[in-house]
Amino acid sequence: VMGVVGGGAYAELARIDYRMAMPIPAQLDYVHAAAIPEVFVTAHEALMHLARLKPGDSVLIHAAAGGVGSAAVQLAYATGATVYATTDGSKLSRVEHLGADVAIDYKNSDFAEVIAGKTDGRGVDVIIDFVGEPYFARNLASLANGGRLIQVGILGGGGKVALELEHVLYRHLQIIGTVMKSRTPPEKHDMIKRFREHWLERFEGGGCLEPVVDSTFPLSRAADAHRRMESSENVGKIILTMQPADLL
Repeated sequence: VMGVVGGGAYAELARIDYRMAMPIPAQLDYVHAAAIPEVFVTAHEALMHLARLKPGDSVLIHAAAGGVGSAAVQLAYATGATVYATTDGSKLSRVEHLGADVAIDYKNSDFAEVIAGKTDGRGVDVIIDFVGEPYFARNLASLANGGRLIQVGILGGGGKVALELEHVLYRHLQIIGTVMKSRTPPEKHDMIKRFREHWLERFEGGGCLEPVVDSTFPLSRAADAHRRMESSENVGKIILTMQPADLL
């Protein structure tokens, strides 16, 4: 099985609530299975449950080459949405391969200007953001009337932001925050169930979803894995593996 634990998973053995576990899809090894649960469940909750993404919608996904971002791109593409995605220039082709219709180099382009140009000023229906404060104003400006901003992370800062309530009211905007860690156990169980029932089979037999593994490190090199993550060079998940020396 594979699943999500509340903590303590950097270990040879870990306990897991059976309601947080899922069967490993056929043909997947443990490494690729490890790249599924947390990122795909988080992306699914943001896109499908909170943002209510549907075929024909448009969505902007920030940090699209990361673990949750790369999962979100695949889910949005499989749903039939038009997918805009931000990443750095070296990862544009990888993000397009995952399903992005338009990949935006955030270091050399203003994503708000690109969205305005590509949508004739309408904006997108949904934005999935992991950055926070530096993107907040431009995110709101990039939403279409009735749009939903799902704030999944605050990697760029979570300080105070200016918010014009009139802008939110008259354009019928929604701003929703979500963090899996703060959810109650029953809420987490429901998140796993929703994903498992509707999407888990999409990893099997040439399905439309694939776990994205950037690199693997033995448990004894966990610090190196964190340095890899902090470098922001990864595309997809960084996986810790068990080696014989780790089990002594």
